[in-house]
Amino acid sequence: MKQFPIFLVFIIFGSCQYFDKQVPSEKELLQKELKAINWKEVDEYPSVAECEKIADKKLRQQCFFEVMGQLIEAKLDIDTLSILYPELDTIEVKVTVFPNATMKFEPQFPKDSVAYDTIKIDSILHARLVDFPKVNPAIKRGIPVKTQFILPVIIKEKDKK
Repeated sequence: MKQFPIFLVFIIFGSCQYFDKQVPSEKELLQKELKAINWKEVDEYPSVAECEKIADKKLRQQCFFEVMGQLIEAKLDIDTLSILYPELDTIEVKVTVFPNATMKFEPQFPKDSVAYDTIKIDSILHARLVDFPKVNPAIKRGIPVKTQFILPVIIKEKDKK
C-alpha cells in the first residue's frame, strides 16, 4: 500500500504528455481551408422561380440558362436589331448576377467587329433588358456571390411586310 502513492505520482506525471498536444495555429487552419475550397465552382447556381423546384444541381443550372436565354430573346424580339443588322444572327451577352440579386448585361463582340455599330447595339440591349423576374444569386458556402456567364442570344429575323 505504501507504493501506491508513488505509483499514482508516476501515472499522473506520465499522463501529462497526453494533454500537451500542439494546437494548429489559425493561419495554418485558414491556409488549409483556403486550399481545399474550389473557387471556380459555386455550391448553388443562380436561379429563378421556375427552376427552384429542381433538385439536381446541373439540371437547375441548365434550366436557369434556358429561362434567361428565352427571356433575353423575347425582350430583344420586339426591337429592330434584326432589321438594322440582318447579318447579325447571334449576340453573346455576358450576364453578371450580383449578390444583391441585381443583374448587368454586356454584349460581347469579336475584337475585329466593324460590321455593325457596337455602341448602338449596346444601348439597345441596355434599354430592352430591364424588368426581369427576381433572380436568386449563386451561393458559395452559404454566402451569396457574384457570378458571370455568357449566353448566346439568337436574334430572330422579323418578317418584312
